[in-house]
Amino acid sequence: MHPMKNTERSFPRRIDLTSLQLFVAVYELGSIAKAAEREFIAPSAVSKRLSDLEATLDTTLLYRHTRGVDLTPAGESLLHHARTVLFSLEKMQSELSEYADGVRGHVRIHASISAIVQFLPEDLGAFSRHHAEVKIDLEEHLSSEVIRAVQEGAADLGICNTAGGTGELQRVPYRQDQLVLIVPTGHALTQYSTISFKDALAFDLVGLHSNSSIYLAMRNAAAQLGRTIKLRIQVTGLDAMCRMIHNGLGIGVMPQQAFALMQGVGALADIPLTDVWAQRSIDLVARDFSTLPRTARLLVDHLTQSQAAPNPTA
Repeated sequence: MHPMKNTERSFPRRIDLTSLQLFVAVYELGSIAKAAEREFIAPSAVSKRLSDLEATLDTTLLYRHTRGVDLTPAGESLLHHARTVLFSLEKMQSELSEYADGVRGHVRIHASISAIVQFLPEDLGAFSRHHAEVKIDLEEHLSSEVIRAVQEGAADLGICNTAGGTGELQRVPYRQDQLVLIVPTGHALTQYSTISFKDALAFDLVGLHSNSSIYLAMRNAAAQLGRTIKLRIQVTGLDAMCRMIHNGLGIGVMPQQAFALMQGVGALADIPLTDVWAQRSIDLVARDFSTLPRTARLLVDHLTQSQAAPNPTA
């Protein structure tokens, strides 16, 4: 083995954690100015720290141009290692915080609207009643964004539809949901007790965000039939979708239990979809369930206690 050089021994002492955090922020936001605004630091200070980081590493990390910044190959490598280091530090802080007074744990969750509307209020409420010392931060995001947040360490736990894949993340089953077609009462389609999505394609549709898992499934189903969706209106919430449908602006697709909770929003009916993709799994996802902080593992156990508990699958 080669003896370690003095510069190699001092390397950890020469790397500034704040600079690593700013480097990741600049990449995520695409510019030094936006990163400075988010981190409440002057842009010149951010630029100086990044320049010092490049000098310490003796390599260029960023391509700077008028539109913002891009990573060099060395920057791509540093981004991977910086996220790993910062994630480990956050995990260490989370675990140690359990020994502090007051809040004994902190779990960051990103979840899809389907999970939040249908299941999480009751499940998280029950957990909080038994673990009042645990602080839960919950944010709503599209399923693809939930996966990305867990991959990047922005969330400890993700809860979403995983039909699009989870990469190297682990997942365990959480709930199942059934997608249904929502139509105004008295609509021609209410004569059916169940329906195939292809029979809905002749009508105007009220849809969710174009990157939502439900919209992507609808678009893919239409494409396989050689058809296109007649998307008339896009909304960001299920209640807004119901109100649009009630007022004759189209028909829509949403989870059946979510629709049941929307009763009173309008004079509407639901018709279960018979398509395979309309039966969905909502999963819990994490980098590694076995290394989650103790409080996060308690929450995972609580969320899965009524489900079969298979080993996590990558």
